[in-house]
Amino acid sequence: MAFTEQQYVEMSTNLQQVKEEIHRFIVGQEEAIDYTLYAVLADGHALLEGLPGLGKTMLIRTISEVLDLSFSRIQFTPDLMPADITGTSMIERTTDGKQQFTFQPGPIFSQMVLADEINRATPKTQSALLEAMGEKTVTILGDTKKMAKPFFVLATQNPIEMEGTYPLPEAQMDRFLCKILVPYPEKSELMEIMKRTTGAQEITLQKIMDTEGLLLAQQMVKEVLVADEMLEFAADLVVATHPERAEAIDEVKQYAMYGSGPRGLQSLIRLAKARALMNGRFHVSVADIKSVAKPVLRHRMLLNYEGEASGKTADDVIDVILEKVQQGVSR
Repeated sequence: MAFTEQQYVEMSTNLQQVKEEIHRFIVGQEEAIDYTLYAVLADGHALLEGLPGLGKTMLIRTISEVLDLSFSRIQFTPDLMPADITGTSMIERTTDGKQQFTFQPGPIFSQMVLADEINRATPKTQSALLEAMGEKTVTILGDTKKMAKPFFVLATQNPIEMEGTYPLPEAQMDRFLCKILVPYPEKSELMEIMKRTTGAQEITLQKIMDTEGLLLAQQMVKEVLVADEMLEFAADLVVATHPERAEAIDEVKQYAMYGSGPRGLQSLIRLAKARALMNGRFHVSVADIKSVAKPVLRHRMLLNYEGEASGKTADDVIDVILEKVQQGVSR
Protein backbone atom coordinates (compact mmCIF):
# COMPACT_ATOMS: atom_id res chain seq x y z
CA MET A 1 0.00 0.00 0.00
CA ALA A 2 1.45 3.34 -1.08
CA PHE A 3 0.57 6.45 0.92
CA THR A 4 0.59 10.03 -0.33
CA GLU A 5 2.36 12.94 1.31
CA GLN A 6 -1.05 14.35 2.25
CA GLN A 7 -1.94 11.14 4.09
CA TYR A 8 1.28 11.39 6.11
CA VAL A 9 0.47 14.99 7.04
CA GLU A 10 -3.08 14.05 8.07
CA MET A 11 -1.84 11.12 10.16
CA SER A 12 0.76 13.37 11.80
CA THR A 13 -2.00 15.85 12.70
CA ASN A 14 -4.06 13.03 14.21
CA LEU A 15 -1.08 11.79 16.24
CA GLN A 16 -0.42 15.30 17.53
CA GLN A 17 -4.04 15.35 18.74
CA VAL A 18 -3.34 12.08 20.56
CA LYS A 19 -0.33 13.67 22.23
CA GLU A 20 -2.30 16.79 23.20
CA GLU A 21 -5.04 14.65 24.75
CA ILE A 22 -2.45 12.74 26.80
CA HIS A 23 -1.04 16.07 28.02
CA ARG A 24 -4.49 17.06 29.29
CA PHE A 25 -3.98 14.43 31.97
CA ILE A 26 -0.20 13.92 32.19
CA VAL A 27 1.89 16.92 33.25
CA GLY A 28 5.32 17.26 31.65
CA GLN A 29 7.20 14.01 30.83
CA GLU A 30 7.56 15.16 27.21
CA GLU A 31 10.25 12.65 26.27
CA ALA A 32 8.52 9.74 28.01
CA ILE A 33 5.30 10.45 26.10
CA ASP A 34 7.10 10.89 22.77
CA TYR A 35 9.19 7.73 22.95
CA THR A 36 6.34 5.60 24.28
CA LEU A 37 4.20 6.72 21.34
CA TYR A 38 7.09 6.00 18.96
CA ALA A 39 7.31 2.45 20.35
CA VAL A 40 3.56 1.95 19.91
CA LEU A 41 3.69 3.25 16.33
CA ALA A 42 6.68 0.99 15.61
CA ASP A 43 4.71 -2.00 16.96
CA GLY A 44 7.24 -2.64 19.71
CA HIS A 45 7.55 -2.86 23.47
CA ALA A 46 8.94 -0.19 25.79
CA LEU A 47 10.55 -0.22 29.24
CA LEU A 48 10.05 2.82 31.45
CA GLU A 49 12.48 3.24 34.33
CA GLY A 50 12.10 5.69 37.16
CA LEU A 51 11.63 6.01 40.90
CA PRO A 52 8.22 5.17 42.39
CA GLY A 53 5.47 7.79 42.14
CA LEU A 54 6.57 9.55 38.94
CA GLY A 55 3.47 8.64 36.93
CA LYS A 56 4.79 5.74 34.80
CA THR A 57 1.71 3.60 35.36
CA MET A 58 -0.68 6.51 34.84
CA LEU A 59 1.05 7.45 31.58
CA ILE A 60 0.59 3.97 30.11
CA ARG A 61 -3.03 3.74 31.23
CA THR A 62 -3.72 7.17 29.71
CA ILE A 63 -2.22 6.16 26.36
CA SER A 64 -4.40 3.03 26.26
CA GLU A 65 -7.52 5.13 26.87
CA VAL A 66 -6.71 7.75 24.26
CA LEU A 67 -5.95 5.03 21.67
CA ASP A 68 -9.03 3.00 22.73
CA LEU A 69 -7.04 -0.19 23.35
CA SER A 70 -8.02 -3.03 25.67
CA PHE A 71 -5.85 -2.73 28.77
CA SER A 72 -4.65 -5.03 31.53
CA ARG A 73 -2.25 -4.44 34.39
CA ILE A 74 0.00 -7.05 35.96
CA GLN A 75 1.54 -6.13 39.30
CA PHE A 76 4.82 -8.01 39.46
CA THR A 77 5.73 -9.35 42.89
CA PRO A 78 8.27 -11.95 44.07
CA ASP A 79 5.53 -14.60 44.45
CA LEU A 80 3.97 -14.04 41.01
CA MET A 81 3.98 -17.23 38.90
CA PRO A 82 4.12 -17.56 35.08
CA ALA A 83 0.57 -18.97 34.98
CA ASP A 84 -0.64 -15.78 36.68
CA ILE A 85 0.44 -13.96 33.51
CA THR A 86 -0.36 -16.37 30.69
CA GLY A 87 -3.37 -18.15 32.15
CA THR A 88 -3.88 -21.87 32.63
CA SER A 89 -6.13 -24.80 31.70
CA MET A 90 -8.58 -25.84 34.39
CA ILE A 91 -10.72 -28.96 34.72
CA GLU A 92 -14.42 -28.17 34.50
CA ARG A 93 -17.45 -30.44 34.61
CA THR A 94 -19.75 -30.30 31.58
CA THR A 95 -23.55 -30.46 31.66
CA ASP A 96 -23.48 -34.19 30.87
CA GLY A 97 -21.25 -34.90 33.86
CA LYS A 98 -17.97 -35.29 31.98
CA GLN A 99 -14.77 -33.43 32.76
CA GLN A 100 -12.80 -31.35 30.29
CA PHE A 101 -9.95 -28.84 30.23
CA THR A 102 -11.02 -25.22 29.76
CA PHE A 103 -8.45 -22.49 29.15
CA GLN A 104 -8.71 -19.46 31.41
CA PRO A 105 -6.74 -16.66 29.71
CA GLY A 106 -4.43 -14.52 31.82
CA PRO A 107 -3.98 -10.75 31.71
CA ILE A 108 -1.41 -11.07 28.91
CA PHE A 109 -4.31 -11.40 26.46
CA SER A 110 -4.95 -7.68 26.00
CA GLN A 111 -3.86 -5.17 23.39
CA MET A 112 -1.86 -3.08 25.87
CA VAL A 113 -0.33 -4.90 28.82
CA LEU A 114 1.22 -2.93 31.67
CA ALA A 115 3.91 -5.01 33.37
CA ASP A 116 4.16 -2.91 36.50
CA GLU A 117 7.44 -3.04 38.44
CA ILE A 118 8.63 -5.91 36.26
CA ASN A 119 11.95 -6.19 38.07
CA ARG A 120 10.27 -7.12 41.37
CA ALA A 121 9.39 -10.60 40.01
CA THR A 122 11.76 -13.53 39.80
CA PRO A 123 13.58 -14.27 36.51
CA LYS A 124 11.35 -17.31 35.91
CA THR A 125 8.26 -15.13 35.92
CA GLN A 126 9.91 -12.34 33.93
CA SER A 127 10.75 -14.85 31.20
CA ALA A 128 7.07 -15.79 30.88
CA LEU A 129 6.75 -12.62 28.80
CA LEU A 130 9.51 -13.58 26.34
CA GLU A 131 7.46 -15.62 23.88
CA ALA A 132 4.57 -13.17 23.92
CA MET A 133 6.90 -10.20 23.34
CA GLY A 134 8.99 -11.88 20.63
CA GLU A 135 6.58 -14.10 18.69
CA LYS A 136 3.26 -12.60 19.88
CA THR A 137 2.04 -16.05 20.84
CA VAL A 138 1.69 -17.97 24.10
CA THR A 139 2.12 -21.76 24.30
CA ILE A 140 0.34 -23.53 27.14
CA LEU A 141 0.38 -27.33 27.41
CA GLY A 142 1.42 -27.56 23.76
CA ASP A 143 -1.39 -25.32 22.55
CA THR A 144 -0.20 -22.09 20.87
CA LYS A 145 -2.49 -19.09 21.14
CA LYS A 146 -2.08 -15.81 19.29
CA MET A 147 -2.02 -12.46 21.05
CA ALA A 148 -4.40 -9.59 20.37
CA LYS A 149 -3.57 -7.23 17.51
CA PRO A 150 -2.01 -4.78 18.06
CA PHE A 151 -0.16 -6.05 21.12
CA PHE A 152 2.24 -4.11 23.34
CA VAL A 153 4.03 -4.79 26.59
CA LEU A 154 4.82 -1.52 28.32
CA ALA A 155 6.83 -2.35 31.41
CA THR A 156 7.88 -0.17 34.32
CA GLN A 157 10.77 -0.78 36.66
CA ASN A 158 12.49 0.84 39.59
CA PRO A 159 16.24 1.50 39.38
CA ILE A 160 18.08 -1.80 39.60
CA GLU A 161 20.00 -0.90 42.74
CA MET A 162 16.83 -0.50 44.82
CA GLU A 163 16.12 -3.15 47.46
CA GLY A 164 13.88 -6.06 46.46
CA THR A 165 14.52 -5.98 42.72
CA TYR A 166 15.77 -8.59 40.24
CA PRO A 167 17.76 -7.26 37.27
CA LEU A 168 16.12 -8.20 33.99
CA PRO A 169 18.02 -10.86 31.99
CA GLU A 170 19.89 -9.44 29.00
CA ALA A 171 17.81 -11.57 26.61
CA GLN A 172 14.63 -9.97 27.86
CA MET A 173 16.05 -6.44 27.92
CA ASP A 174 16.84 -6.82 24.23
CA ARG A 175 13.17 -7.56 23.50
CA PHE A 176 12.26 -4.00 24.44
CA LEU A 177 12.43 -1.61 21.52
CA CYS A 178 13.58 1.18 23.81
CA LYS A 179 14.29 2.02 27.44
CA ILE A 180 12.79 5.33 28.54
CA LEU A 181 14.02 7.19 31.61
CA VAL A 182 11.32 8.99 33.61
CA PRO A 183 12.85 11.93 35.56
CA TYR A 184 11.57 13.96 38.50
CA PRO A 185 9.13 16.72 37.47
CA GLU A 186 10.21 20.36 37.61
CA LYS A 187 8.81 22.70 40.29
CA SER A 188 6.26 24.25 37.91
CA GLU A 189 5.15 20.77 36.86
CA LEU A 190 4.78 19.70 40.48
CA MET A 191 2.52 22.66 41.14
CA GLU A 192 0.38 21.83 38.09
CA ILE A 193 0.13 18.19 39.22
CA MET A 194 -1.20 19.35 42.58
CA LYS A 195 -3.81 21.56 40.92
CA ARG A 196 -5.04 18.72 38.74
CA THR A 197 -5.03 16.00 41.37
CA THR A 198 -6.20 17.75 44.53
CA GLY A 199 -9.00 19.86 43.07
CA ALA A 200 -12.65 18.99 42.47
CA GLN A 201 -12.46 19.00 38.66
CA GLU A 202 -12.22 15.63 36.95
CA ILE A 203 -10.58 15.18 33.56
CA THR A 204 -12.41 12.90 31.13
CA LEU A 205 -10.16 11.63 28.36
CA GLN A 206 -11.40 11.51 24.77
CA LYS A 207 -10.67 8.55 22.49
CA ILE A 208 -8.75 10.15 19.61
CA MET A 209 -7.78 7.01 17.66
CA ASP A 210 -9.13 3.45 17.48
CA THR A 211 -7.54 0.09 16.69
CA GLU A 212 -8.12 0.44 12.95
CA GLY A 213 -6.51 3.89 12.91
CA LEU A 214 -3.51 2.66 14.92
CA LEU A 215 -2.96 -0.32 12.60
CA LEU A 216 -3.04 2.10 9.65
CA ALA A 217 -0.47 4.32 11.38
CA GLN A 218 1.77 1.30 11.99
CA GLN A 219 1.57 0.40 8.31
CA MET A 220 2.49 3.97 7.37
CA VAL A 221 5.51 3.76 9.68
CA LYS A 222 6.71 0.64 7.85
CA GLU A 223 6.56 2.48 4.53
CA VAL A 224 8.54 5.52 5.66
CA LEU A 225 11.59 5.75 3.38
CA VAL A 226 15.13 5.16 4.65
CA ALA A 227 17.97 6.29 2.39
CA ASP A 228 21.11 4.15 2.20
CA GLU A 229 23.07 6.96 3.86
CA MET A 230 20.69 6.92 6.84
CA LEU A 231 20.87 3.14 7.13
CA GLU A 232 24.67 3.27 7.02
CA PHE A 233 24.73 5.96 9.71
CA ALA A 234 22.50 3.86 11.97
CA ALA A 235 24.68 0.79 11.34
CA ASP A 236 27.80 2.81 12.18
CA LEU A 237 26.26 3.79 15.53
CA VAL A 238 25.51 0.17 16.40
CA VAL A 239 28.96 -1.07 15.32
CA ALA A 240 30.55 1.71 17.38
CA THR A 241 29.11 0.13 20.56
CA HIS A 242 31.30 -2.98 20.12
CA PRO A 243 34.42 -2.68 22.33
CA GLU A 244 36.20 -5.68 20.78
CA ARG A 245 36.62 -4.04 17.38
CA ALA A 246 40.11 -2.73 16.59
CA GLU A 247 38.70 0.58 15.35
CA ALA A 248 36.41 1.06 18.38
CA ILE A 249 36.28 4.47 20.04
CA ASP A 250 38.60 4.74 23.05
CA GLU A 251 35.75 5.38 25.53
CA VAL A 252 33.91 2.30 24.28
CA LYS A 253 37.02 0.13 24.65
CA GLN A 254 37.62 1.51 28.12
CA TYR A 255 34.14 1.43 29.63
CA ALA A 256 31.95 -1.04 27.67
CA MET A 257 31.78 -4.79 28.24
CA TYR A 258 29.61 -5.46 25.21
CA GLY A 259 27.41 -3.53 22.80
CA SER A 260 24.26 -3.79 20.74
CA GLY A 261 23.29 -6.62 18.41
CA PRO A 262 21.12 -6.65 15.25
CA ARG A 263 17.95 -5.86 17.22
CA GLY A 264 19.53 -2.54 18.12
CA LEU A 265 19.80 -1.56 14.45
CA GLN A 266 16.25 -2.75 13.77
CA SER A 267 14.99 -0.71 16.70
CA LEU A 268 16.91 2.39 15.60
CA ILE A 269 15.30 2.32 12.17
CA ARG A 270 11.81 1.48 13.44
CA LEU A 271 11.78 4.24 16.04
CA ALA A 272 13.32 6.73 13.61
CA LYS A 273 10.54 5.93 11.13
CA ALA A 274 7.91 6.46 13.85
CA ARG A 275 9.45 9.82 14.76
CA ALA A 276 9.40 10.86 11.11
CA LEU A 277 5.69 10.01 10.84
CA MET A 278 4.91 11.94 14.04
CA ASN A 279 6.51 14.96 12.40
CA GLY A 280 4.59 14.54 9.14
CA ARG A 281 7.50 13.24 7.02
CA PHE A 282 7.74 10.09 4.91
CA HIS A 283 11.54 9.81 5.04
CA VAL A 284 14.02 9.31 7.90
CA SER A 285 16.51 12.09 8.68
CA VAL A 286 19.78 12.12 10.62
CA ALA A 287 17.98 14.00 13.39
CA ASP A 288 15.48 11.13 13.73
CA ILE A 289 18.24 8.57 14.21
CA LYS A 290 20.24 10.71 16.64
CA SER A 291 17.11 11.48 18.66
CA VAL A 292 16.26 7.82 19.27
CA ALA A 293 19.84 6.56 19.74
CA LYS A 294 19.90 6.77 23.54
CA PRO A 295 16.52 5.10 24.23
CA VAL A 296 17.41 2.33 21.78
CA LEU A 297 21.01 1.66 22.81
CA ARG A 298 21.19 2.45 26.55
CA HIS A 299 19.83 -0.96 27.62
CA ARG A 300 21.82 -2.82 24.98
CA MET A 301 25.22 -1.65 26.25
CA LEU A 302 26.69 -3.20 29.37
CA LEU A 303 29.43 -1.24 31.10
CA ASN A 304 32.41 -3.00 32.64
CA TYR A 305 33.70 -2.57 36.16
CA GLU A 306 35.84 0.43 35.25
CA GLY A 307 32.88 2.17 33.66
CA GLU A 308 30.66 1.64 36.70
CA ALA A 309 33.44 2.58 39.14
CA SER A 310 34.05 5.80 37.19
CA GLY A 311 30.41 6.74 37.51
CA LYS A 312 29.83 6.48 33.78
CA THR A 313 26.45 5.62 32.31
CA ALA A 314 25.54 4.09 28.96
CA ASP A 315 24.17 7.51 27.95
CA ASP A 316 27.61 9.06 28.54
CA VAL A 317 29.22 6.57 26.18
CA ILE A 318 26.46 7.01 23.58
CA ASP A 319 27.03 10.77 23.68
CA VAL A 320 30.67 10.18 22.71
CA ILE A 321 29.62 7.76 19.96
CA LEU A 322 27.15 10.30 18.50
CA GLU A 323 29.86 12.96 18.58
CA LYS A 324 32.55 10.89 16.90
CA VAL A 325 30.68 8.72 14.41
CA GLN A 326 30.70 10.48 11.06
CA GLN A 327 28.37 9.99 8.12
CA GLY A 328 28.59 11.05 4.51
CA VAL A 329 25.52 13.30 4.54
CA SER A 330 24.88 16.79 5.84
CA ARG A 331 23.87 16.96 9.47
